[in-house]
Amino acid sequence: MKLYRIEKEFGIDNLKMLEKEEPKPGYQHVLVKMRAASINYRDLLMIRGMYSRNLRLPLIPFSDGAGEVVTIGEGVTRWKPGDRVMSAFFQKWISGPITAAAAKSALGGAIDGVLAQYVALHEEGLVAMPEHLSFEEGATLPCAALAAWHALNTGRFTCGETVLTLGTGGVSVFAVQFGKAAGARLIGTSSSDEKLERVKEMGATEGINYKTEPDWDKKVLELTGGRGVDRVI
Repeated sequence: MKLYRIEKEFGIDNLKMLEKEEPKPGYQHVLVKMRAASINYRDLLMIRGMYSRNLRLPLIPFSDGAGEVVTIGEGVTRWKPGDRVMSAFFQKWISGPITAAAAKSALGGAIDGVLAQYVALHEEGLVAMPEHLSFEEGATLPCAALAAWHALNTGRFTCGETVLTLGTGGVSVFAVQFGKAAGARLIGTSSSDEKLERVKEMGATEGINYKTEPDWDKKVLELTGGRGVDRVI
């Protein structure tokens, strides 16, 4: 199989395509044929060595991917061959407060990621992919989309709330789409009018260019009749 790996030093020129044998799924692990992977800004920083110099090398980058289960190891009960799945950013953070062990299970950083044709992952480190999504769409969800979902759902997010999204990065873009689906009013900010138009197409009601309106906080108060917003993402 083919994979990409950062070898002895960080830097885009040290990201090499290699040929390796397919991994074997161990106890409670499954072998996933990766069909798509998506790039977060974190991944670029990781490859350049700007995320953390304490990471071990060599390292397969990328945390977000989608594919289908090929084979399962002994003790696996959650999946069967043919299941469409997405990777979970933290392989060992299933629920509750984050732990030291969970923090050391981040794909594409603390451990090898998904930029390979085949990846062996723990059965609890995968999530079922909705049938209506393509592999490319599913591959965008594990990091930024989950962060936006968690931020919105903390504290009983309800229809009718007003949400302010800062910038037009992945988390903000997903927050706009989730908020729109839930019936929220979305106010987006960006330094680009072009990006603001795109965010409006996705569901934002208003857009504020913080370059042309440096007192953007006052504009938010104006748009909300002096009340402000319920959440800031």
